[in-house]
Amino acid sequence: MTTPRTLRTTTDKDTGVALVTLDRPTRLNAIDLPTAERLTALWRELRYDDTVRAIVVTGAGDRAFCTGLDRDAATAVPQPNSPYTIEDPLLRIGPRSNDLWKPVIAAVNGMACGGAFYLLGESDFLVADPAATFFDPHTTYGMVSAFESVLMAQRMPYGEATRMALMGTAERMSARRAYEVGLVSEVTEPGGSVAAALRCAEVIAGYPPGAVQGTVRACWSAREAARAHALAYAPHLVSLGNLPGEQQAELYTGRRRHPDGHRVR
Repeated sequence: MTTPRTLRTTTDKDTGVALVTLDRPTRLNAIDLPTAERLTALWRELRYDDTVRAIVVTGAGDRAFCTGLDRDAATAVPQPNSPYTIEDPLLRIGPRSNDLWKPVIAAVNGMACGGAFYLLGESDFLVADPAATFFDPHTTYGMVSAFESVLMAQRMPYGEATRMALMGTAERMSARRAYEVGLVSEVTEPGGSVAAALRCAEVIAGYPPGAVQGTVRACWSAREAARAHALAYAPHLVSLGNLPGEQQAELYTGRRRHPDGHRVR
């Protein structure tokens, strides 16, 4: 059986820029378990590829950058029977989690939600198409937004990050609003996010790699201590606050009503 291609990587050896594309457009570029494993392996490979000096990550199609963990994958991951541990297949999908310190720029097209924040939170800056939207569905489905909220709270003002986390699927942040609050550094012309991100990456890739990677480390270290402490709490919050898996699934499919009587959409 041929394994479907879910992740594409192209490298321009002349510019030193690699373009990483999540390639599951029919699933809104949601990340299944094989894709999560490939992302982890890819970042580790790029650590050792000296021809790559900057990276752009995006999603195939124009409907979504990434919609987080694929629902089928979420139900397939067994969880330890302990409130002190959690099995999260997305914890290692980001470049920093794999000790990659080359600059990574995210080109956001369409929806970016939930588990997509693992990638966005470990990118150095974001460029967005005007149709891009950001939201976090966890609370809607009876799940704690822990890792995602920690990462987003370091990219945007506390009130904006908290509003996104608490409002769930009821509200989406537009690209323009994301730019206003500092989550996005540039809103491009329609369909122009990848090209704009590649232009930035090419400029950065033209500078001495040691200086660039040292700057990435310096910028990251400015927030790393607070991030490390916050992430340490995340597994406990998820274990204690998540609804059981079958109840999450009922909310996800709209078969279950909240205690106040309304049906989740």
